Amino acid sequence: MRPTPIPPGPGQESVWAYPRPPRLEKSDKQIQVIFNGVTIADTRNAYRVLETSHPPVYYLPPTDIEMQYLIGTTRTTFCEWKGAGAYYTVRVGDKEAVNAAWYYPAPTASFAPIRNYVAFYPGMMDACYVDGER
Repeated sequence: MRPTPIPPGPGQESVWAYPRPPRLEKSDKQIQVIFNGVTIADTRNAYRVLETSHPPVYYLPPTDIEMQYLIGTTRTTFCEWKGAGAYYTVRVGDKEAVNAAWYYPAPTASFAPIRNYVAFYPGMMDACYVDGER
């Protein structure tokens, strides 16, 4: 059974209007990621990926991430559009979130701008903000 899309309200977007294959777009919105009370990422230089029926995913440049809190893991995945993904565990103090962030070390040509940019699973972080909205 296919879900019934809910029409978006003013100022909202519908994930059902996002394209397939996904679209990559530059974003100058402020993106912040908080984990264990520490701001581990803060940027206005992100990209977002929009794909039908998926929430937008923000990819942040490593230069705007406190990379000392990210530890590479052996987990890998494959996206038909973006290529092979690699993962990080996020560890701040005594708290960690295993495989909570990912990146594409050698993305496909269409997604080359996000090479080594990092995305986070928002549900595994304390908070993620887009222009101050949680």
